[in-house]
Amino acid sequence: MKVASLPENESARLSALASYQLMDSEQEQEYDDLAMLAAEICQTPVALITLIGEQRQWFKSRYGTELTENHRDYTFCSHAIIDDQEIMIVSDATEDSRFFDNPMVTQHKVVFYAGVPLVNPDGYALGSICVIGNEKKQLNDSQIRALKILGRQALQLIELRKKVYEYEEVNKALEESNGLVRKFAERVAHDIKNPLGNIMLTAQALRSKAEKAGHDGYYRFIDISLNSAKKLVDYVNELLRDTKTSTGVGEEKEVFSLTHLLEEVISMLTVPENCKLQLPLDAEICSSRIALEQILLNLLSNAIRYNDKIHPEIKIKFEQTAEGYTFVVGDNGIGMSKEVLSSIFEHGYCSGVLDRFSNIGNGIGLGTVKSQVERLRGRIEVESTMDVGSTFFLYLPK
Repeated sequence: MKVASLPENESARLSALASYQLMDSEQEQEYDDLAMLAAEICQTPVALITLIGEQRQWFKSRYGTELTENHRDYTFCSHAIIDDQEIMIVSDATEDSRFFDNPMVTQHKVVFYAGVPLVNPDGYALGSICVIGNEKKQLNDSQIRALKILGRQALQLIELRKKVYEYEEVNKALEESNGLVRKFAERVAHDIKNPLGNIMLTAQALRSKAEKAGHDGYYRFIDISLNSAKKLVDYVNELLRDTKTSTGVGEEKEVFSLTHLLEEVISMLTVPENCKLQLPLDAEICSSRIALEQILLNLLSNAIRYNDKIHPEIKIKFEQTAEGYTFVVGDNGIGMSKEVLSSIFEHGYCSGVLDRFSNIGNGIGLGTVKSQVERLRGRIEVESTMDVGSTFFLYLPK
């Protein structure tokens, strides 16, 4: 008996085989159907889809036999995977010098064998699809072509199974990562709520003292602090709620009034007394309230901060169609150069320009705005002229 030599790439071949996680896997109907077809087409009593491991040949599918595996040294397929041909055919094993004294021939009466190696895209032979008979036999051209086709189909099944497994692993990793993110967000949100409570209590105490002392002028600034703190509490609660559900932060839709939304946004801003703020008529909107609130808060805050005019002007326009909503936020501020316009929506980008309060932005605002808009499957664009002003166009689908 001649034992087949090992492939030159044996170590890499075994690693490739292991990556499919097919050895000793459950029986699957798709593979069994191919084995049955191979036996029917080639008119043989036995057909196998085999995988060749380090010491043994294991049958992923078998038709016409109760055997589930074989020692590698005794297998015809070990010769097939090192053969340069697309198919190895042994018409009469009893007269073949490689197999005549093989236990599969002398004990199990194997006479005929035809096997197509299952070679993966990287060139590693994983095993074979083969047909076996107890009599001398020849395959005609049609049967040979069919057996090769079945071999390609078996390989496609194997590759598909690997991709499914890889996707499952990626999905598992993503779920674990998302779990860590949710836990982190929940911990951060809880940590933020304590100092926020202190801020609100302090602001309420200041308001009470200002009211008793008759300092009416301080009310507006204290109210801005209170409204901002309350809104931040809402954001934190929204974050906590979303960490406990499958809904992404800011993705849950609700119906709300545009006027009420803008009033809440403006209550969190320090709007100069000489600023002319033009608001649109009220409308009913169905979208993510918290996301739209954050978007408009950023846009209006920038319109106020980056305005050097004695009489700042901000115009908000709104239109809706059957397909979606269009918001236009324009100002007569400092405007932006072409270089700045090309980068303002990048996360972390900072133009280095001082605002009306002599502060420099942190490069987070408009990058966050774009992310929020994209989460809502919308788009945002901007037009700007230096020393004239900027106009942002926001479109959100219904």
